Amino acid sequence: MHNSPNEVQLIMVDPKRVELTPFNSIPHLATPVIVDTNKALGTLRWLNQEMDKRYQKLAASGARNIADYNRNKQGEEKLPYLVLIIDELADLMMAGFDEVEHILCRLAQLARATGIHLVVATQRPSVDVVTGLIKANFPTRISFAVTSQVDSRTILDGGGAEKLLGRGDMLYMPTEAAKPKRLQGCFVSDAEIERLVYFWGSQRREEAA
Repeated sequence: MHNSPNEVQLIMVDPKRVELTPFNSIPHLATPVIVDTNKALGTLRWLNQEMDKRYQKLAASGARNIADYNRNKQGEEKLPYLVLIIDELADLMMAGFDEVEHILCRLAQLARATGIHLVVATQRPSVDVVTGLIKANFPTRISFAVTSQVDSRTILDGGGAEKLLGRGDMLYMPTEAAKPKRLQGCFVSDAEIERLVYFWGSQRREEAA
């Protein structure tokens, strides 16, 4: 991470309780890793309201986006970028389908200018999780290996992901691209994650000392 906790804050949602909780010690978290689906729904509502508040601040200062707003603050308190990371969308959709779909789509459409960004993942790429509305508002997509061409089409609007080899082999569909690009994801071991978490945790302890 090249940005300080004052510049970027992460909001991690991990309904499975095992994937993202190892990051609980890093100072970049706006809140401890959220594992309860009801709290996750509350966080989505809060982000929706935070986006509206930020637009009010941008309008009041005459800024077009968060970069302009922070550039004009010059020593005053700046707005941090917020990154929402959802490890398993399916669990949230089961808890509140219509509300989750509505808020995610609204944030995807409008939040970027206010410095709010979304990373959403699921291991169940069915149409009742990755809905048509969600797909339309998340033009940048990644698919790892899936079991069928139907799953590949749900994610990428085309086949191919069912032929991937696993172990980080992926198809990446950037915005405005005619077809996906095949990429290889790097392996990050649990030990490396522990070292990273320890490093950032020690930085926070040094600042507090």
